Amino acid sequence: MSHVPQQSRLPRQLCRLSLAAACLLCLAAFVAPAQSARGGNAAHNTAAVPAAKAEPNDEQPPFHEYKGVRIGMSAEETRKKLGSPTDKGDKEDFYLVSDKESVQVMYDGEKKVSAIALIYMNAGDKAMTPKAVMGGELEARPDGSLYKLVRYPKAGYWVSYSRTAGDSPIVSVTMQKM
Repeated sequence: MSHVPQQSRLPRQLCRLSLAAACLLCLAAFVAPAQSARGGNAAHNTAAVPAAKAEPNDEQPPFHEYKGVRIGMSAEETRKKLGSPTDKGDKEDFYLVSDKESVQVMYDGEKKVSAIALIYMNAGDKAMTPKAVMGGELEARPDGSLYKLVRYPKAGYWVSYSRTAGDSPIVSVTMQKM
């Protein structure tokens, strides 16, 4: 059994933690509106939060590739475009682009890209904007956070944008095959 130094596992752990945080944000955006729609106690709903609906759209998504990598591209082509991953695997690759940007590329059973998740931490103006991802600005929630998911049936995948509230927001951009 080989020993993997703690330092080499750190990028993978940071990427997974960031991805888990992004997934929780997405889940929260769907659960809260669903609970109120089922008749949750109005006394507990202190702020009116618009429902995060996945709007179907037949157009080509504004955000349809990351550095030349697209949904359906082979793992080999992806690695040629992005270079050597920080952590390479059969089902996913992790890239630490910088101390503020990480990318996770997931592959299906045929080793084709099935999802791309970008995480920007404390990236300021280096993070992708809602306009670049969604084609326009998003309405901020009462706490200042942003979230939107749009399905593109003709393209065969969905795109989401999420930004946490606060002075050092985490921005998550995800494309995933439907």
